[in-house]
Amino acid sequence: MNPEEHAELATEVTELDELCINTIRTLAVDGVQKAKSGHPGAPMGAAPMAYALWSRFLKHNPANPTWADRDRFVLSAGHASLLLYSLLALTGYDLQLEELEQFRQWGSRTPGHPESLETPGVEITTGPLGAGFSMGVGMALAERHLAAQFNRPGHTIVDHYTYGICSDGDLMEGVASEAASLAGTWGLGKLIYLYDDNGITIEGETSLAFTEDVGKRFGAYGWHVIPVDGNDMADVLDGLERARKEERRPSLIVAKTTIGYGSPHKAGTAEAHSNPLGEDEVRLTKQALGWPVDSSFFVPEEVLAEFRKAVPRGEKAEAEWSSRFAAYASAYPAEAALFQRTQTAGLPENWQAAVPSFTIADGAMATRVASGKVLNAIAATLPELVGGSADLAPSNNTHLNGYGNLGAGELNARNIHFGVREHAMGNVVNGLAMHGGLIPYSGTFLVFSDYMRPAIRLAAIMKTHAVFVFTHDSIGVGEDGPTHQPIEHLASLRAIPGLCVIRPADANETAAAWKLAIEGAGPTALLLTRQNLPTMDGGQAIELGTRRGGYILADAGGTTDVLLLATGSEVELALRARELLAAEGIGARVVSMPCWEIFDAQTEDYRRSVIPPAVRARVSIEAGVSQGWHRYTGDFGEQVSIEHFGASAPAPVLFEKFGFTPQHVVAKAKESIRRAAG
Repeated sequence: MNPEEHAELATEVTELDELCINTIRTLAVDGVQKAKSGHPGAPMGAAPMAYALWSRFLKHNPANPTWADRDRFVLSAGHASLLLYSLLALTGYDLQLEELEQFRQWGSRTPGHPESLETPGVEITTGPLGAGFSMGVGMALAERHLAAQFNRPGHTIVDHYTYGICSDGDLMEGVASEAASLAGTWGLGKLIYLYDDNGITIEGETSLAFTEDVGKRFGAYGWHVIPVDGNDMADVLDGLERARKEERRPSLIVAKTTIGYGSPHKAGTAEAHSNPLGEDEVRLTKQALGWPVDSSFFVPEEVLAEFRKAVPRGEKAEAEWSSRFAAYASAYPAEAALFQRTQTAGLPENWQAAVPSFTIADGAMATRVASGKVLNAIAATLPELVGGSADLAPSNNTHLNGYGNLGAGELNARNIHFGVREHAMGNVVNGLAMHGGLIPYSGTFLVFSDYMRPAIRLAAIMKTHAVFVFTHDSIGVGEDGPTHQPIEHLASLRAIPGLCVIRPADANETAAAWKLAIEGAGPTALLLTRQNLPTMDGGQAIELGTRRGGYILADAGGTTDVLLLATGSEVELALRARELLAAEGIGARVVSMPCWEIFDAQTEDYRRSVIPPAVRARVSIEAGVSQGWHRYTGDFGEQVSIEHFGASAPAPVLFEKFGFTPQHVVAKAKESIRRAAG
């Protein structure tokens, strides 16, 4: 679309536009009514601004939802999902209009909240309020970084906006505040959010709990704030034009809307928020909107034709971009090849050669230190690797040396300073990953994974290629005490389906863990020590074993009487206990199990070769709660664990006081042998 066409479209609102808006409204009414479940009010009220954006400004190609330079659209108010589904179906995505009739039903492509893996055109999974808002900030940051990395004078291949619609509920959630502060700090001028300011939540008017001046708050964050009448499409169009002209600040268009617009008895009330209108009110609403009252899911032919103009418009936009990219590739072939590789999530050949290996001569080393060495070793080979920490980079070793600090003034840098904002950090990382072209990571202490859990859960649902680095992984934190010593956190992360949780035992397991994380098809959590651990003698066997999630690190040397199963810093403890047991003529096999999820995915034959069913005496050793270990230790097993909070003292004292000693492991092993013998 050239500027002249854009200007003409942006200034004219026609009767057909109003018909298109009412089509969106009635599709939402009918979809929720048929499902007997859902949120009709927000789509009804937000229809004018959504239509204004999608019909005049949004650069997208329904025929190719993953085109690299498309604008990103985030429906942070995910409960208004029928708004997005209607736009996708009407504009020609691979989503049939009939799918709107299957809203919230088994097997449909229109689930209750938008899911990126279920519906073509849905960029990210939203629903938990504030999450979409903060992930959109990550998408906008990705665009700014990639533009600085790849664009050249006369050759622009990365040039798109991130748009979104957010609600009162989104802006009440603290994570949105964290992310908004970051977006203002970073100067994300191509981030534009439409705020559906309808003044209603489930319990009633927002004034019950939300009386702040949102515009002033965002102004203080460094945003460009534009008030508009959300019921007036022309006013919304003007607001979008003004937002697009602002290059230094993200924009919040505060759109006053009416929830349930068109409903004679429920508009502007909480009743329109999260319940079907009811058959009588549906009929009255259609009458008020001038709609056929006896038709459900009715789309006028002229409306569908108008919406479907998005298809040739999108194809033209992508074709123009492809022509520009061809010229770019001719002038900058290396950069073009890198762009194409990273957009398809491919990895360079032999990238693993950059990963260091460690020997006993390297001495004892905390796995957080080993992780930092690996990160910096692979940084040059993987320019798509970007990330940072929640104000803890010097401690968790997540800084990439020599690659600058990504921010408003240095966009081609690779270190991100999130400040003390763990929840937003997790969601920004998700947004970076879902944008495409990057492998993002974050870093903080394991105990603060509590702040990040909603973001990590979403990462698992969306299968984002993100790496969450957690250091200070046990009571080994020491003097900081129980507030900073993770106890239940490892088990909590393992409980998230689809999250690969790796707790390496030494520097070489850490190196292998990073390889798994970079190659992974989903999110990975790396749990690393503060305290030094000896580098084990095992070479290639350690990497191969880590890649299988669990392996025999040291065998009994004869008859195996007991299995010692451990992760992380407690693997060393198992090895020392094995020696004591051997001195008493008891054969113990030490099994390192850095990743349960990977181990459980191995063949049954392999798993039985590592943990033989015939050996019923087993001891798990891990400095956290024992939850989950019983699946491996069985009916006769014992656990060396910590089932209470820690204390403030030097780490060696804590390990001794809480039973993490070779002697205690030996006692547990003997008890398990006794019980297994019957």
